[in-house]
Amino acid sequence: MSDPFSARGDGVRITVHVKPRSSKSGVAGVKDGALVVALRSPPVEGAANEELVEVLAKALGVRRADITIASGASSKKKLIDVRGIAVEAARARLAGG
Repeated sequence: MSDPFSARGDGVRITVHVKPRSSKSGVAGVKDGALVVALRSPPVEGAANEELVEVLAKALGVRRADITIASGASSKKKLIDVRGIAVEAARARLAGG
């Protein structure tokens, strides 16, 4: 299984697979080389992307402004760049190890 976390400049790039319209929001583990994030919001008018940034910022302990959707804004598979956190710290906070 490939690692969804990679070093990128002054932070980390995370491969994410989102599950919109879930019963609850939160990180649901790692599957097929991507961090799975469940979101209550529907994928309409950017609502799911906004919620994704909020969920990741809270879980990682960074500001929302430090998180950027690098690619996949209109897809379930996204590349997320997070400034100000090391790969090891992101992995520990999001994937439990």
